[in-house]
Amino acid sequence: MNMMKTTVLLAALTGIMVLVGDAIGGRQGMVMALAFAGLMNFVSFFFSDKIVLRMYGARPVTAAEAPELHAIVERLAQKAGIPMPRLYVLPDPALNAFATGRSPRHAAVAATEGILKALSREELEGVLAHELSHVLNRDTLISTVAATLAGAITMLARMAYFIPMGSSRDDDDGGTNPLVMLLMLILAPIAAMLIQLAVTRSREYGADATGAQLVGYPNGLIGALRKLQMAQARIPLRGATPATAHLFIVNPFSGRSLMNLFSTHPPLEDRIARLQQMA
Repeated sequence: MNMMKTTVLLAALTGIMVLVGDAIGGRQGMVMALAFAGLMNFVSFFFSDKIVLRMYGARPVTAAEAPELHAIVERLAQKAGIPMPRLYVLPDPALNAFATGRSPRHAAVAATEGILKALSREELEGVLAHELSHVLNRDTLISTVAATLAGAITMLARMAYFIPMGSSRDDDDGGTNPLVMLLMLILAPIAAMLIQLAVTRSREYGADATGAQLVGYPNGLIGALRKLQMAQARIPLRGATPATAHLFIVNPFSGRSLMNLFSTHPPLEDRIARLQQMA
């Protein structure tokens, strides 16, 4: 099912790219955008996990460097029947974590230094079980592909405004319409984010439930989400981008951020309430 969703997502975001290319340079722009979209589809499918990890400065950690992290993930992975994922730590005081990779065999789990210090073992187990649930349910494929392509669309839309190219439709006017360029700059990233919303919000509920079942009880994840909720506004993740926000267990932006208007996560209060019903 997620492979089908990924195909639909790739097609939808490719269509947005082609429309932006058309606005920039007419038919020639469409052809260039289509070629660029094909390249990005290939890169996002096979290399998006490495791109996201490098974007946040994640460093791999061994069992000797992070024994508790390795012990928890190894036990949960064995219980879930999936290969042990690669483990990374983000050098950031924010409380957050994410999973990435196109399949369980190519998965990686990353946690911030802040979350490793702030949570108890039971709470950390709940968070890591949530992330492994994304791997188990193969949510990470569509998430990382969406992150890479949405970022590419945002970049292409900015090019439409800052580096306008001649369009066959507007040759008589001496170039592209500035109003069209401004609209593409605003609307294309929003369209990409709305597509992300359509494929990510409900999956957080599913990962919460699967993670709680994997551990055997929801209390650890409930406690972790409460701590993450309190820390969210005080310690936003440095360098977070709208294109990758949906990867994290909670919205990496400050609670006061305008990005919450396009939040890829359901309200934490609703997630906690559903977990309490499980308990």
